[in-house]
Amino acid sequence: MELLAPAGGMEQLETAILFGADAVYLAADKFGMRARAANFAMSEIPRAVALAHAAGVQVHVTCNVLMNPADTDELPAFFRAIEAAGVDALIISDLGAFALAREHAPNVALHVSTQASVANAAAARVWHSLGAKRIVCAREMSLADIARLRAETPPDLEIEAFVHGAMCMAVSGRCLISTYLTGRSGNKGHCTQPCRWSYTLEEEKRPGEHFPIEEDGRGTFIMNAKDMNMLAHLRALEVAGVTSIKIEGRNKKAFYVASVVGAYRRVLDGEPWESVASELEDVSHRPYGTGFYFEEAGQATNYDGYEQQTMHVADVADCVPSFGIAAHRLVTRCRNRYCEGDVVEILSPRKPVRQLVVRNLTWLPAPTEEDPKPRPVPVAVANRSCDYYLIDCDEPVEPGSFLRVRTFRRSARHEDPLARA
Repeated sequence: MELLAPAGGMEQLETAILFGADAVYLAADKFGMRARAANFAMSEIPRAVALAHAAGVQVHVTCNVLMNPADTDELPAFFRAIEAAGVDALIISDLGAFALAREHAPNVALHVSTQASVANAAAARVWHSLGAKRIVCAREMSLADIARLRAETPPDLEIEAFVHGAMCMAVSGRCLISTYLTGRSGNKGHCTQPCRWSYTLEEEKRPGEHFPIEEDGRGTFIMNAKDMNMLAHLRALEVAGVTSIKIEGRNKKAFYVASVVGAYRRVLDGEPWESVASELEDVSHRPYGTGFYFEEAGQATNYDGYEQQTMHVADVADCVPSFGIAAHRLVTRCRNRYCEGDVVEILSPRKPVRQLVVRNLTWLPAPTEEDPKPRPVPVAVANRSCDYYLIDCDEPVEPGSFLRVRTFRRSARHEDPLARA
């Protein structure tokens, strides 16, 4: 199956490619469902496409917001620019936008977004007859539903399905709560995630049906969907007929992309999922579930935040020969504090995680007008965010790898009282 990775910006794009994505999906500076992501200016997309294509990776561009008349006025020029950039596919939900894409970007494949809620073969066949190459399944489909859709649709119609990341409590993400409460439309890419907020609930007309209420009176998170994690079920998805597995996360940073894409890549390449599963616990996530694939999706009613088993501390920018005791020195970019003597873990593409003891930690000051060639400074702590540091290393490490330390972190306004007990 194709491994389709999120690229919320250029750094995430480069990381997705390095860690084994077969394709990436991204948004321009308009018409995407993740307006808070860095995204790509139209002038950047040709470079992004060239970078991906050089590595044999395809680029899919989202154009799946709710389309107003003003939006459709802009679409012809947008689609022409997308085709000129060499984009491989457009992800579209609106029927009018689909027709305009066929007219103005005839050489770009058209994928029907999950926002279109395609949940049956009859709908899929209609989209295929209009020129769709791929259907992105509605989030609410079970594995059995997908298998039936595969059996009842033309074999050249590709099927894409989400396998990992945040879930929405609304049907295929078409929610009005954010618009109603804040004036920011989730259907235009500006969701404020009010389904994650704390609410109290009194249901007078459903006696005997109770929702849990937090003991301290803060409320319950009755709409807070669990994150999806299908790492253990990739073979079942393949048997059902899925062509492409999709990771959610265009608002996520490069470290998240590396961790999740790397884990799915290793399992697709033949490693047992059990040996890789901990990688998905190490990165920031909500409680995991399997979406609607096997049963109704679960809600995390007692917990509204994220947890992770590791903290990202540095990016590996380069690995250079050393003339000291160690064979190599890593050039690292500091992201969070770490110290001389710390045991860090190296997250590299397509490899098991390795450990490294921080030795000979050295700060590389940035050049200034007063000091254009500053001398390296031995230090005990790396704590200057985004500055560069050297670390001794006995084995070479691929640039683009990440360093992390093993420490549990939880960010939440709400805690499960049973967990406290």
